[in-house]
Amino acid sequence: MKEMVIMSGKGGTGKTGISAALAYLAPEKVLADCDVDAANLHLLVGARQRESHDFLAGFEPEVNSAQCVACGKCTELCRFGAIDNGVLTSPFACEGCGVCAFNCPAHAISMRDKSAGRWLVSDTRFGTMVHAELGLAVENSGKLVSRVRLEAKKLAEQQKVPLLITDGPPGIGCPAIATVTGADLVLAVVEPSLSAMHDLERLRKLCRHFRVPVAVCINKATLSPANTLALKESLAADDVPVVGEIAYDSVFRTAVQTGRTVMETESTEVQEKMLELWYNLSVLLGVNHVESLIDKLDRKLKSFAGV
Repeated sequence: MKEMVIMSGKGGTGKTGISAALAYLAPEKVLADCDVDAANLHLLVGARQRESHDFLAGFEPEVNSAQCVACGKCTELCRFGAIDNGVLTSPFACEGCGVCAFNCPAHAISMRDKSAGRWLVSDTRFGTMVHAELGLAVENSGKLVSRVRLEAKKLAEQQKVPLLITDGPPGIGCPAIATVTGADLVLAVVEPSLSAMHDLERLRKLCRHFRVPVAVCINKATLSPANTLALKESLAADDVPVVGEIAYDSVFRTAVQTGRTVMETESTEVQEKMLELWYNLSVLLGVNHVESLIDKLDRKLKSFAGV
């Protein structure tokens, strides 16, 4: 089984729209959405949740009010101002350090596992997907990403599919590191703006560090022909393959607004470019890039029926 991760250096490049289109085109795959801070791939692929699992990470104090003597020791020692006389008044400020529990003279405070979100398994128009929702003001996004990838790989092995398509988070922080490590290929989606090109270089450095090969798709390429040309020349000099070049088209916005992929719209030009992108990626990954006519007709009928 191969894992392809779709990444971008900044938000707004069209990463998730392209991920959804590739989910439409790949004949056998499992999907994963590792953008746990702001997941939205499920909106484009028609996800119907079938499993929900709590994600526990970190600790939080639990106070036994019957034992608490309101001595104020916890208030005195908490440098974050999260607890006041045995009452957790500011849970978002709590760092789970345990100093209150360790120093409580009445032993009224214990530390329990903290609910940090949940990970989900859903059925979509294009197969099984694993995704997640990170809890509010929770910092363990990297751990949740690792859980999503682990569960998605398990499902891919159970279903004996050759490909895992992962929609990754933007940037190069902890969630991105947890997403790219061990992947077979990173597809970097970039637009021809100076900020996106700068962020692409940082993403490429991250992938080089973890020895993950990178291919690039230039989205909205017609917004700045000069920058697109400069980007292609720079990537060619470093032997980084440009596997797709897609012109700016409002069809991406239309698809998002209607909860569809660009492959389910009437933009023939964009669809042709997406087919070319998928073919080039399938060659790099060594996976089958076509499906039977019966499969295509069945998928089209299901999309019309809203199944």
